[in-house]
Amino acid sequence: MSKPVQTLFRGLRFALRDRRVQGLLSFTFSFIGMAALFYAVVEGWAYLDALYFAVMTIATVGYGDLAPVTTAGRVFTIIYVLIGLGIFVAAASALAEAVLSQSDGALRRGDRGEDPDA
Repeated sequence: MSKPVQTLFRGLRFALRDRRVQGLLSFTFSFIGMAALFYAVVEGWAYLDALYFAVMTIATVGYGDLAPVTTAGRVFTIIYVLIGLGIFVAAASALAEAVLSQSDGALRRGDRGEDPDA
């Protein structure tokens, strides 16, 4: 495996041990799961479709292949996007910040592959 890929994976391992990253990722996945459950119940979608829609919506991809048709579903989606986008960005930013801080540390060490937790 190439050095940059090894550095990335080392950074991800480091980031996933960070309490802040863990908390934000847990909150984000819980928020997505709650939204998926809402769509499955209110819109009557299969859970996989509901989960797919919840992830595509919070990530602002929005392919348009699914859309809520009920008033409750549409109102919920508006609130979900307004709140969820911030949550998603915070989680992605915290993960990226932790990975990059680990990568910066590797550069300062001369990328000798030392584990800072060892």
